[in-house]
Amino acid sequence: MNDALERPELTDRLAALLGPKGLTTDAHDLAPWLTDWRGRYHGAAMAMVAPANTQELAEIVCLASETGTPIVPQGGNSGMVGGATPDSGGSALLLSTRRMNAIRAIDPAARTVVAEAGVVLQTLHEAVAAQGLRFPLTLGGKGSATVGGLVSTNAGGTQVLRHGTMRALVEGLEAVLPDGSIYNGLATLKKDNRGYDIRHLLVGAEGTLGIVTAATLKLVPALIDRAVVWAGVRSPLAARELLLMLEARAGREMEGFEIVPQRCLANVLHHIPGTRAPLASAHPWHVLIEFARDNAAAPPPQELAEALMAEAFERDLVQDAAISSSESQAEAFWKLRDSISEAERAEGPAMQHDISVPVADMARFIIEAGAEVENRFPGTEVAAFGHMGDGNVHFHVAAPRGSDRATWPEHPGKEISGFVHDLVVAAGGSISAEHGIGQMKRDELGRLSDPARLMALKAIKQAFDPKGIMNPGKLVPL
Repeated sequence: MNDALERPELTDRLAALLGPKGLTTDAHDLAPWLTDWRGRYHGAAMAMVAPANTQELAEIVCLASETGTPIVPQGGNSGMVGGATPDSGGSALLLSTRRMNAIRAIDPAARTVVAEAGVVLQTLHEAVAAQGLRFPLTLGGKGSATVGGLVSTNAGGTQVLRHGTMRALVEGLEAVLPDGSIYNGLATLKKDNRGYDIRHLLVGAEGTLGIVTAATLKLVPALIDRAVVWAGVRSPLAARELLLMLEARAGREMEGFEIVPQRCLANVLHHIPGTRAPLASAHPWHVLIEFARDNAAAPPPQELAEALMAEAFERDLVQDAAISSSESQAEAFWKLRDSISEAERAEGPAMQHDISVPVADMARFIIEAGAEVENRFPGTEVAAFGHMGDGNVHFHVAAPRGSDRATWPEHPGKEISGFVHDLVVAAGGSISAEHGIGQMKRDELGRLSDPARLMALKAIKQAFDPKGIMNPGKLVPL
């Protein structure tokens, strides 16, 4: 795009299309959206466009395709890998989906909801709850994360153990493709053999193949009741044994199983107001377990939790445990887990790694990889926590005390991340479990992927987006 000649013309055409609510060019108004929420990535954009509907979005993409203008889609700007931040060139359009926030339809009989890309997760939860239903995906950022972002990163959250990732919950999609055409795949078809599944290509594509505008999402019955357990355990291996026992006894009534080291809990208690320790004494490791009932014929979660914890004590799998006696206490237990990242930021610099390994190997990986990192980089402390039932480890490496917050992530932080990723690949795992690749992990994906995967990623990107305008510099290695 010839910036000197075409930028004024393009912004004039966008202004005519979108009106004052849909176009922002003022540098002050743009500034908050040009930095990721962690403050690691900073970019520039010629303008921010905020379409009110799919047709407006399609016309924006047509203009971008005509002029070769890059587009960076952004939902709640709460991503972890810089996937919604433009580069520093200033030639891109930042495309906000926040005005596209309608819940188009809720079908209680089919147990589906059609939600636009800008719908905030918490708003979605509240809307379907009013119909006696539940969208079974939640995460700490539910107050800012949007449907489009959740789809585009194939988000996981804390209920994957029972309900799967976003990919399992998306039954249909509407999206605008790089040429401005609208893909209408919102219908919920149990069988559809028309070749490549466009829906599954777009889920997890991080806006590099098109922009999700709406999704048909799977719902489940609202919870009747739940019980949340906070238990102290000796080690990740003991936590793994406890998980296997509970899977055999509780089945589908267990919705979540999280592992938390004492270091993470201590940070939360120190930095997050209103939090308190669930147990009377400290333990090396903790697990957070949720039992939930959405079928009246199932056993009450409180009774189930009490019986299973009694058995766990008899088998010496837990050292102490507290079972929530109210919904507010259940929420307080989850707040401890959801506040780990916030508390860590307050504590000091750290390198965060969202990785996965085979479920059966997760406990051993936490122990062995943690020791290897701390031996290789003296003074660092590893805090590994996360979703033990699906192999997703949030493997964080905290800097030695007194490290400079501005310079440490660059050196030796990047060397540490490379070492962690090498350990993950050696264990047969993935360097991205649920946060995506974005710009943060793109080069590492290129370094560590096999040739077949790289060939497929690049070929798909080229086929969908030959002009390279869709979220350039993200996901697909150069």
